Amino acid sequence: MKPRRSILSVPGHVAKMHGKAARSPVDVVMLDLEDSVPLDAKEAARAQVVESLLSPDWGEKTVTVRINSLDTPYGYRDLLAVAEAAGHRLNAVVIPKVNHPGDVHFADRLLDGIEMNTGIASRIGIEASIETAAGLERVTEIAGASDRLLTLVFGIADYSASVGARLVSVSGHGEKEEELYPGHRWHFALSRMVMAAKAHGLMAIDAPYGNFKDAEGLQRSAVMAGALGCDGKWAIHPGQIETLNRVFSPSQEDIDRAVKVLAAFEAGEALGRGAVAVDGRMVDQATVRLARQLCEQARHLSMI
Repeated sequence: MKPRRSILSVPGHVAKMHGKAARSPVDVVMLDLEDSVPLDAKEAARAQVVESLLSPDWGEKTVTVRINSLDTPYGYRDLLAVAEAAGHRLNAVVIPKVNHPGDVHFADRLLDGIEMNTGIASRIGIEASIETAAGLERVTEIAGASDRLLTLVFGIADYSASVGARLVSVSGHGEKEEELYPGHRWHFALSRMVMAAKAHGLMAIDAPYGNFKDAEGLQRSAVMAGALGCDGKWAIHPGQIETLNRVFSPSQEDIDRAVKVLAAFEAGEALGRGAVAVDGRMVDQATVRLARQLCEQARHLSMI
């Protein structure tokens, strides 16, 4: 799967932002029909997203669309209209507030029919947002609900509301957390989602960082997410893209270490050894798997 280090959320009804996002260095452009679109602009946003999907030259850019949640009168219409009109330009649909595997089942079956009817050659993926206590409780079932699933995404603001957590910032998206809690306040929730994602071969994506002017806070939040196993993070401003791409890319030091580990392991394997030593440290199968994953990501990014 192509890297998803950075995912830029762009309001679906603001056409001028779509072309700029397509030309940005972000890995994924997510055209949003949900939270960033006022109720009286939902219909217009849907039409604009279809037009944008069909008109700009997206090149090799990964493009997704976040529909409205399926417990609203807009969600099924978003899925139907966008996938039927522009499914061949769409990599995945993002379903917000997934609380039950049935949400994924519904989208999966509907996409089956749309693809058969329109003759779309490539399958449209699904990305599920885990944004509530109910969703996190059933996250393992959700992660295994469809072979269309590509990622699980943590929704920090709605999750905070669902568990009644304190609001410590204007945006509710992760900043100023250290003033309230002596550690990572969302460590368990994010780790639980990551575990379910990786157990089913999915990517895990962290929530956006709300204060786009706080570069240090974004860096800290992204590094923490990466340490917990996340593959990328949503962005709400183009100024966040560079930091996210850097944090979620392997460093040259990481690549050199992984290459050394794989070379030593292959040499030891040729001699019938199950474990080898590198720089005075034992290397086992688990370390080799980590090294292979890192090298695969580096190849996707043309770093090796």
